[in-house]
Amino acid sequence: MPVFTSAREKRLWFCTLSVVVAIYSTLGLARTLVDELGSDFLSVWLFLLGCILVLATVITQGLKVRPGGAEIGVALGIIAAYLLIIVRMAVPTERSHLVEYGVVAVFVHEALLERASQGRRVPVPGLLAIAITTVIGVIDEGIQWFLPSRVMDPVDMLFNVIAAVMAIVASVALRWARRRASHYLDR
Repeated sequence: MPVFTSAREKRLWFCTLSVVVAIYSTLGLARTLVDELGSDFLSVWLFLLGCILVLATVITQGLKVRPGGAEIGVALGIIAAYLLIIVRMAVPTERSHLVEYGVVAVFVHEALLERASQGRRVPVPGLLAIAITTVIGVIDEGIQWFLPSRVMDPVDMLFNVIAAVMAIVASVALRWARRRASHYLDR
C-alpha cells in the first residue's frame, strides 16, 4: 500500500515538511538576524512576509472556486479576528508563531482531508492536524533548549497551539461557508 493516496496529498506533506524545515533551520539564526537587522526590521518586514505566506496558503488551498457571499463574510470575520489578536500582541515573536504554525496547521489539515477523501480512515482531521502541529511546535521548543542563544519557553508552545487552533477553525469555517453556498446553489 503506498504511503500517499494522491499526488496532491504528497505535495501537501512536502509543503508541510518544507515549512517545518524552514522554521527549524532559523532557530540558530534568529538571534543573529535580530542583532544584524534590528528588531524593527524583523517585526515589520518579516511579519509582512509571513502574512503574505499565510495569504498564499489560504488562496492556494482554500479558494479553489470563486467565493460566494457567505465565504466572503466568513473570510472578513477571520481577518478581523486575526487583526484584533495581532494588534494586541506586544512581542513580535508571538506574531511569528501565528504565521508559522498557522501555515503548518493548514497544510497538515489539507493533507489529512485529502487522505480522507481518497478513502483512508482519518479520525477527526481538524483535531489530528492540531495535535500534529502541536508536536511539531513542542519539538521546535525542545531544540531551543539545546541552543545557547535560545530559550525553551512553554508560553511559545501555547502560542503554537493557539496558532494551529485559529488556522483550523478558520479553515473549517471557510469550508462550511462554501458547502452552505453550494447547497443553496444546488436547489
